Amino acid sequence: MTIQKPKKLNKKDVIGIISPASSPDEFSRVEKGVKYLESLGYRVKVGKHVGKNHGYLAGNDEERLEDLHSMFKDKNVNAIFNVRGGYGAFRLLDKIDYRLIRNNPKIFVGYSEMTSLQMAFLEKTGLVTFAGPMVAVDFHDEISPYTCENFWATITSNKKPGKLKYTETEKLPYLKKGSASGRVIGGNLAVLSALLGTDYFPNPTGKILMIEEIGEAPYRVDRMLNQLRLSGTFKKIKGIILGRFVDCNERDPEKKTLTLGEVIQHYIGSVEVPSIYTFPHGHIKDFITIPFGIKVNLNATKGIVEFAESAVK
Repeated sequence: MTIQKPKKLNKKDVIGIISPASSPDEFSRVEKGVKYLESLGYRVKVGKHVGKNHGYLAGNDEERLEDLHSMFKDKNVNAIFNVRGGYGAFRLLDKIDYRLIRNNPKIFVGYSEMTSLQMAFLEKTGLVTFAGPMVAVDFHDEISPYTCENFWATITSNKKPGKLKYTETEKLPYLKKGSASGRVIGGNLAVLSALLGTDYFPNPTGKILMIEEIGEAPYRVDRMLNQLRLSGTFKKIKGIILGRFVDCNERDPEKKTLTLGEVIQHYIGSVEVPSIYTFPHGHIKDFITIPFGIKVNLNATKGIVEFAESAVK
C-alpha cells in the first residue's frame, strides 16, 4: 500500500462539512461549529444535504454519498470535516468511488462511526485520515484547548509531532512491556470489528492497533475483542494502544458480570505485543487526534507514544 498524505491546511482554505452518518438533534450545533471554524480564519462550505433526517440517518444513502463525493470532487475544498458519528457511514462503503478519493487526497476528520470510512479509505486508497474533533460534537460549545491545540497542529504543520504530551500523566500504564513501531490503524472497536470479513478492513500485519469504545457493556466488549482474536488480527499486529472505554461497565448491580478490566486483561493482556491503556483518545473532552496510516513508535515500558512522521505534506 502506498500511503498518501493530504496537503496541510492553511488559513483562508475551505473546509467542507458533511454528515455521512447521523444528524445532530439540533441543527444549531452545526451552525455554532461553522462559526467557530470561520472565527479561526477558514472558509466553510456546508454540504447540500447536511441537516436532513431519514430515520437515524442524515438523509438517505444517495444524499449522504452525494455530499461525500462532491466535497472530494470540489477543487476548492481543502479539508472535509464530519458533523457527528452515530450510524450510517457503513452503508456507503460499497458505493464510494475510491478512485475519486485516491486522485483527490484531502484532510478527512472524524471518529466513532467515521472509523468505517477511515479504514476503507486507508485500505482502498492509502489516504491518511484523522480521528479528530467533529463539528457538532467538539466545536459547538465549550471547546477543549488541549483537543484543539493538538488537532490544529496536526493538520496545519508538516513537522514531525514527536513524543505526545498527556494532560493527566507523564506516562501511560502498560499491559505488556516492550517497544514497537508500525503504521497506526483502528478506531472505534464496535465499528472496526464489524468491518472484519469485508474488503474494507485494513491489513493488520505489522501495524499498531488503536481502539476506543463508548456505551458497550463488558460482555459486548468481550464479544468484539474475541472477534478480533478469532480473525487472527492479534497475531499480526506489532503493538496495541487502548484509548478510553467510556461508560463500558455493567449498569445493573444485580447482574452477574466480568468487569471491563477483567475482559481487557483476558484478551489484550494475553497478546504477546507491547500494549498500553488509558491513552487520551475516544469519546472524551480532552483527546489527541490520531492520524491513521502514519508511523507510530510505541514504548509501552516507558508509557510513551511518538508520532514518527508528519501526517500532512
